[in-house]
Amino acid sequence: MSSPSWTLLCFLVLAFSARASPVRQDLGSSLFAHVNHAKSSRAEQSVSTAVQNITDAGMFNAANATKELKSVMAKYANADKVLAGIGLHPDTHPEQGYPKFSPPSLSNLRVSNGAPNGFSPALPDTPSFNTTTDPSESADGIIGVPPVGPEPGVTVHMPLTDYNSGSMDILYYGPMQFGSGGTSMQIDVDTGSADLWVPVDCKGCQNKMFQTSSSTTYTSSSTHKCKITYGTGQISGTLAQDSVAIGPVNIPRQTFCAAHKVSDDFDEEPSDGLLGLAFGSIAQSGAPTWFENLLEEKKLAASVFSVHLTRGKAKGSEVCFGCFDPTKTMGPVMWNPVISRTYWSIAMDGLSVNGTQSPPANLTAAVDTGTSLIYLPDSVASDFYSLIPGSAPAVQYGAGFYTFPCDTALSVSLVLGGQAYAIHPSDFNLGRTDEDSSDCVGGILALGNGFPTDLAIVGDEFLKSWYSVFDYAGRVGFAPSVNNR
Repeated sequence: MSSPSWTLLCFLVLAFSARASPVRQDLGSSLFAHVNHAKSSRAEQSVSTAVQNITDAGMFNAANATKELKSVMAKYANADKVLAGIGLHPDTHPEQGYPKFSPPSLSNLRVSNGAPNGFSPALPDTPSFNTTTDPSESADGIIGVPPVGPEPGVTVHMPLTDYNSGSMDILYYGPMQFGSGGTSMQIDVDTGSADLWVPVDCKGCQNKMFQTSSSTTYTSSSTHKCKITYGTGQISGTLAQDSVAIGPVNIPRQTFCAAHKVSDDFDEEPSDGLLGLAFGSIAQSGAPTWFENLLEEKKLAASVFSVHLTRGKAKGSEVCFGCFDPTKTMGPVMWNPVISRTYWSIAMDGLSVNGTQSPPANLTAAVDTGTSLIYLPDSVASDFYSLIPGSAPAVQYGAGFYTFPCDTALSVSLVLGGQAYAIHPSDFNLGRTDEDSSDCVGGILALGNGFPTDLAIVGDEFLKSWYSVFDYAGRVGFAPSVNNR
């Protein structure tokens, strides 16, 4: 890091001092005390407000959570083979030809002194993210091909709508245009899968269908079938090609699954289809993803896309393709090297509760915008909840659920690459077990037998607190989100 940048970082750290923790610096763990001693009354108010947020928790909706738990189990059923490199499609490295992506400098980012809701992400007190990596500038060991400079491309913002139910933000979806006629479809954005599908000639489907008769460029193959299972639901159909666009960026012959059968689960959701943004190496279609085709054709300004997810607000979320939006952040980007160019997978050391770290876990964490909650192997979840006094398995909901006392003041963090990243208390708390109960359900669930013992799924519960940057050079970055002001 350059001397001026390091001087500026030191200044900001002093200005926004955060509690030290056994896992270096808990990025955002200053949930209940921040800024400095001169503002102790404000810190006390933050403590009170944060605890109040938990005390006022609504009712837990078991149906939403149990449905997603089943979906995650099915979605990642082959994860052990995928991460072992079995059955993958070739990686074309579409990022070749792009320069190294650099977010706006720290001096141009807005940093908050704190938040009335008691949650304030903090800047790190060390220039080292891990033993070899400067978190604000690079990630050594990233998986990718060193690029060279191309002609500048464009950037495009895809506005997302947050579909929420009870205490859960269920999914985030936005408009894409299909066919020569530009038919607008509402598409769920999912970094945990790599296939694009929309309903076409779908019998019994309740959601909007892509009317292929309105497109002069649509082609399909009756011999190339597609079938994708998502937990209790699935879609099936044939592979097709047509123009697929978001705003000014378009792929004229994008491969997707024309779904002729869609299970009832999807009819209950407001989105029409799904856009997979994981690496094309795991696409069931065997074809590059829409984003990879944009990179291959050098249509974007950078080989990244960034995601901002709101908390309980229908509008305001977005995906920024080829760009990074500093107005959605309150601090620098902290980078994590990608372990496998399959899922957006990064190293996860464990978790911490109020600054105390759980036993080392050595997990691979898949960062998944298509999943609402956080999922851990059984033993890791058990170790985590053992750090919360009064927590217990919630057997009334089935395996995987835990409760904890609603009035507990908690600072829960994921430890990634030696740094602790805080989760907002209202995102961790899924609500009371019943109207008069003092027990609430935790938003970190355990995955049962048959699931890889070294895999974690990191969903929107975490991403609502951290603006995320997915860089095809082989890294995932997190910056404190403006949601936490």
